[in-house]
Amino acid sequence: MNGLRIGVVGAGIVGASCALALAREGHEVTVFDPHRPGGPHAASHGNGGWISPASILPMSSPGLWKKIPGYLLDRQGPLALRVSSLPWLMPWLWRFVRAGSTWDKVRATAMSLHRLLHDAPDRHREFAQWAHAGHLLHHTGLLYVYPHRGAFEADAMAWQLRRELGVSWVELEGDALQARAPALPRAGQLGLWVPEGAWCSDPGDYVRLLLQAAQRLGAEHRQAQVKGLQLHQGRCTGVLTDPGPCGFDRVLITAGIDSPQLARQAGDVLPLASERGYHVVLPHAALDLPIPIMPSDGRMANTMTPQGLRLAGQVELARPGADPDWARAGVLLAHARRTYPALNPDARRQDLSRWMGHRPSTPDGLPVIGPSPACEGLWYACGHGHVGLAAAARTALWVTQGISVSSSGTLPGDWPEFGIGRFA
Repeated sequence: MNGLRIGVVGAGIVGASCALALAREGHEVTVFDPHRPGGPHAASHGNGGWISPASILPMSSPGLWKKIPGYLLDRQGPLALRVSSLPWLMPWLWRFVRAGSTWDKVRATAMSLHRLLHDAPDRHREFAQWAHAGHLLHHTGLLYVYPHRGAFEADAMAWQLRRELGVSWVELEGDALQARAPALPRAGQLGLWVPEGAWCSDPGDYVRLLLQAAQRLGAEHRQAQVKGLQLHQGRCTGVLTDPGPCGFDRVLITAGIDSPQLARQAGDVLPLASERGYHVVLPHAALDLPIPIMPSDGRMANTMTPQGLRLAGQVELARPGADPDWARAGVLLAHARRTYPALNPDARRQDLSRWMGHRPSTPDGLPVIGPSPACEGLWYACGHGHVGLAAAARTALWVTQGISVSSSGTLPGDWPEFGIGRFA
């Protein structure tokens, strides 16, 4: 079914990728977003830029519930819970803890994420070619670093699961690690280089170029806020915006943390929480960091960008409207100073730039990809959590395949683990 009129709500990395893939398939695409593509409002603007086949482990894991009291008290750890948001978060947290309560559940989630991410660098290579954005993608691998081998062995279960699913890496120590990452200190550390990994040096600009490529194929970008859905006899027939209603054959919601409020109008429940992430950019870092590094004790992506060294990470669970806690950005900076002895200790704080964004996350760590079970003509591609950039290209190809070959709104093939029906 070529030539469908499709409205895409949201122009982040997933929305822009879907718009490009749908336009290439011959559909008439209109993208709605009140902001400029790739701007700081979106989660895809400020992430660490990693496109890693190894990013298949969910946040929730066995025994996590025992750590929650510590997370409430520790303002320096990689995961923080805003106490004032706990009443709002409790239903999501309960499902989150249960989703990773056994290694069998973690393994099932990892297998699903592997299907989404195993070829992510290659799929992004294709999208970057279509968008003339190849200069932003770098296929030089990614480096996970542990302070010593004992720390790696404590994380062995996760890496064993990755190996079972086909993720490969090369262990680096001493001179070999120094050659790959000269900015690291020499003593004792262990690096795991994932050669198939790739990275994007400017995710915001990448989103902009993807949407521009879709526009060259006839897609339209309307800087308008979608206020609601047009619904008629169990079918979504369009969207409602401030300028007026717009009719479509299909509507695709890729609106990140704002997706649940639209889904509710159609009778669907999207249990998304904001795993708020932070970043700091050091414009004068002057570090020799040829490939991105993720120190295991900080769980943050350290990536060189045109603006400087980006330190991206942290997870803060709080209501979406809560004010940023910029102490989280200070944690990133302090960790970077410990990780890289050569980092200029005299860098002026006014030179830094800070950012906070909303990672829309499901309790089980799997995004929502597919049609609405309650409303014909309505599709979802949201809730990607920490893997939005990495998973965007494969998500776009799946959505395009599903919309293009189906007149009933059902997914071709066997993709039930990503469907909204799992939340029923």
